[in-house]
Amino acid sequence: MKNGIIILVFIFINCHREKSKEINNTSKIKATRDSTIANANGPISLLKTQAQILLNSPNTFETRKSLISTANKFYELNETKDFLDLTNRAAILAKKSKDTLNLGKSYRYKAEYYRRTYVPDSALYFYTRAEKLFEQIKDQEALGKILLGKGILQYYESDYLGSELSLTRALSDLTETENNQSIYEALTMIGVIANDLKEYDKAITYHTKAYNLTKTKGLKGNGQAVTSLNNIGNVYQNLGEYNKAIDFYNQALTEDKFLKKQFPDIYAMIIDNLGYSKLKSNIYKGVREQFETSYKIRDSLNFTSGKIYNKIHLSELSWKTKDSIESKGFAMDAVKLSKNSNSPLDLLASLKQATKVDKKNASYYSEIYIRINDSLQQAERLSKDKFARIQFETNEISEANSQLQTQNRNLFLFFIGTVMIGLLLFVIRTQRAKNRELLMKQAQQKANEDIYNLMLAQQNNIEEGRIKEKKRIAQELHDGVLGRLFGARMNLDSLNRAEGDEAREKSVNYLNELKNIEQDIREISHDLNREKTVLINNFVAILTNLFEEQSANFEPEVDVEFDQEIKWDTVGNNLKINIYRIFQEALQNINKYAKASHIKVSLELEDNQIRLDVVDDGLGFDADKKSRGIGLQNMVSRTSECNGVFDIKSQKGKGTAITILFPILPTVSQETLSSPTPILA
Repeated sequence: MKNGIIILVFIFINCHREKSKEINNTSKIKATRDSTIANANGPISLLKTQAQILLNSPNTFETRKSLISTANKFYELNETKDFLDLTNRAAILAKKSKDTLNLGKSYRYKAEYYRRTYVPDSALYFYTRAEKLFEQIKDQEALGKILLGKGILQYYESDYLGSELSLTRALSDLTETENNQSIYEALTMIGVIANDLKEYDKAITYHTKAYNLTKTKGLKGNGQAVTSLNNIGNVYQNLGEYNKAIDFYNQALTEDKFLKKQFPDIYAMIIDNLGYSKLKSNIYKGVREQFETSYKIRDSLNFTSGKIYNKIHLSELSWKTKDSIESKGFAMDAVKLSKNSNSPLDLLASLKQATKVDKKNASYYSEIYIRINDSLQQAERLSKDKFARIQFETNEISEANSQLQTQNRNLFLFFIGTVMIGLLLFVIRTQRAKNRELLMKQAQQKANEDIYNLMLAQQNNIEEGRIKEKKRIAQELHDGVLGRLFGARMNLDSLNRAEGDEAREKSVNYLNELKNIEQDIREISHDLNREKTVLINNFVAILTNLFEEQSANFEPEVDVEFDQEIKWDTVGNNLKINIYRIFQEALQNINKYAKASHIKVSLELEDNQIRLDVVDDGLGFDADKKSRGIGLQNMVSRTSECNGVFDIKSQKGKGTAITILFPILPTVSQETLSSPTPILA
């Protein structure tokens, strides 16, 4: 139990130091809030104002960090409600923002709070939650501190094995950091546990490591070196090697010349332990004075547990010096103090001493001792079970959360994969559609080129005929008409000098000759008109050829009507090509589906528009219900390309009538006709 007292004081001192350090490291707030910031010793009203500002601030990393820092200040001022409010708020905001660092800190602070207010189950719960979070982000120093606090908690709940495991892990994580204070605490706690488990060699090893750390890393000012020497002395005291224990206690007293003034609680503990080792060595000189001095110091510090052990030690001293009455009195004082302290372990130690020195009431004290000891053991078992359950449930929750995260991640990846596959299929389908469209355009371009080449070939044939005809007419004019005109002119000129019947007869003959020449010129003029008509009717000839091929290869009769008023030389080639293709598509549809016996096609000039009609007496279809096939869609597309208006009427059994109106667009120049590229659809 003495060891427990020592470590309690030790932890209190060092935890206080750590808490102050945390406040110094986390108290920086944004400059815009500096006017409202108060330190831990400042007015609570300013801290509350600061807290209100933070509670209404946006959920940023700086806000969450400042909430935890301000919560620390409330904790130092013992403002528990404000501390918990800010810590809970920080945890909520950190969860929303998936801020693992500040969420872990908020859990750690709550765990420390519940440990120091003796709510061990809540403390363990939050330690375990914080542990999982810091494991995720691989923050070794923070994880080491969590495991250190958890190990201390487990120690005071008598879970020595669990405590040693946590502290060993803490030491492993902290060794790779520069947090020498936490490393020292872990080494010391492992040594204390080993001492309680009677693993004395191990205890001495770890306490020695802790003491050496104070020398090599300069841990001064908080009594660490003195504490380690005292703890080594305790191990030797438990081993029964009292002389070695006395040596270490004396070394502890000389280690720090300001020990009594700076750390009176530690000084009181060391001289009590020194006196007890002397007592066990049957050295009584100065022992009573050491016990009494220790008692006075502890009484001034209101350290009840220490006072109880002073009374027990005084009782043992009196018993060994054969003063049974005084021994019994000190034992009764210890029992009384223990009852008021509400410490079962202290009461057991007092009852054990009372049973030894008060033979008359020994059975009574023994009965109470056994009952309390059984209750403590039962409580320890329940505590261990509860700790194990909390640990298990927390691990289960963490595992469930991990599985949920994995499931969510898998669902997200599946969703992303599905979207990517969908996009890929869409791209492939779109690309195929574009390829089909490109192939159709290429086919259409080739067809347009073929039509254009056909028109050029036809035009070349006509041009050759024109050249031949011009040459013939030129020859006739030169060799025939001009010669005869010249001869008639010469003869008429000679008649100007002649008179009489013979001259009149010759004049009549020459006039007849002029009439013949006039008739020849008229015939040549008619030939020229026919040539122009042939040239103009070039496109008509191409269409006529299409309809003649239709009549020759298929059963339906074709009636063709072309309006002679249409000036095809003013119609653009693009429109001509589309008219040709529409006629071609319409005839193809009739041949495939209509089963018609008669077809009528026409081109008329109507209000400066070309009207195209294709009428058949075939099967027909319901134009309102049946979806349009590719053929009709192509005709509509070509009509739209020429800014025309498409109309179709059809009924079952009554044939089909297609009517299209095209605005007449200007024709392209002769230079354009020499190249097929500009007129391609």
